[in-house]
Amino acid sequence: MRILCGTDIIEIERIKKSIEKNRDTFLNLIYTPDEIKYCENKKNAKYNHYAGRFAAKEAIYKAISPLLPGKFSMSWKDAQVVNDENGNPKIEFLKTKFEQIKSIDISISHCKEYAVATVTVLIDE
Repeated sequence: MRILCGTDIIEIERIKKSIEKNRDTFLNLIYTPDEIKYCENKKNAKYNHYAGRFAAKEAIYKAISPLLPGKFSMSWKDAQVVNDENGNPKIEFLKTKFEQIKSIDISISHCKEYAVATVTVLIDE
């Protein structure tokens, strides 16, 4: 067994500006329809949640990159962050199955200026 970890932090304002400048292009490049729906439902806090999901995707990539055959073998929308029945974030891989992953956990947090996400993965070697 081996533990892999990925962390990312992003300025919420940076994500807000990207959405305001290139709304549909940016959103459809980075987020799945379910993620967009979730963030848009957060009204005044939607940019915090978009930034949290963005940091999550970066953290996911950093954690699982040793399992990928190449640097560009995973796109932004190959993994999505959804909430479980208790409201906790969880990761769903949409296109790629990782047989060696035994467990994967994610934590997302945000404050006024920043969003951060950490992903831990337990794999069989």
